[in-house]
Amino acid sequence: MPIDFYHSKASAPCRFVELVAAALHVPLNRKQVDLMAGEHMRPEYIKMNPQHNIPTIVDDGFVLWESRAIGRYLVNKYGGDSSLYPKDPQARAVIDQRLDFDIGTLYARFYQYFYPQVLEGKSADEGELKKLHEAFAMLNTFLEKNKYVAGEELTLADLSLVANVSTIDSVGISIADYPNILRWFDLVKKTAPDYEEANGKGVQEYKEVIGKLRSLNSN
Repeated sequence: MPIDFYHSKASAPCRFVELVAAALHVPLNRKQVDLMAGEHMRPEYIKMNPQHNIPTIVDDGFVLWESRAIGRYLVNKYGGDSSLYPKDPQARAVIDQRLDFDIGTLYARFYQYFYPQVLEGKSADEGELKKLHEAFAMLNTFLEKNKYVAGEELTLADLSLVANVSTIDSVGISIADYPNILRWFDLVKKTAPDYEEANGKGVQEYKEVIGKLRSLNSN
């Protein structure tokens, strides 16, 4: 029975769940949520998810939100001995650290730099851009001795990070100075199952959404 998946194709966290589901061959019953139309604020949605965010899944009555929690859940329930999130505690700890870095450092710094420009029409803050590049330098270092970000195999950490790196890259923030990231980015595009369908198409939709927001806030 497919899992109900409340999402937006443009959303990087939603694309992470898509990538995990594709890797595990977990069927999803996709329910597009139009954030700009306020569909996430409808009473029935808030009743299901009081944080009214996306992605949200409903798996045979079990409701869960927050993308990384969903990714772990899908592997734990449907992944068996999947290398996406191995059972060894030290291997998991490294993956968890990379996931925390993704949301708490890389994405947070991208948000702080980029979204004030898009949502508020502010000028680019060079200090915030420097912080973002410091995060890229950290990621580049993680990849110095690893094929993937947490070792020699594709994991949840790669799928989460690639959703955000592809998003950042799509708005013209260069990663050209980070050869390890460039190598890894190309590798994940080639090895993550159904990458283009699960992430690539959504990145293009994200660019379109950002273009509309920029247009609205420039008037």
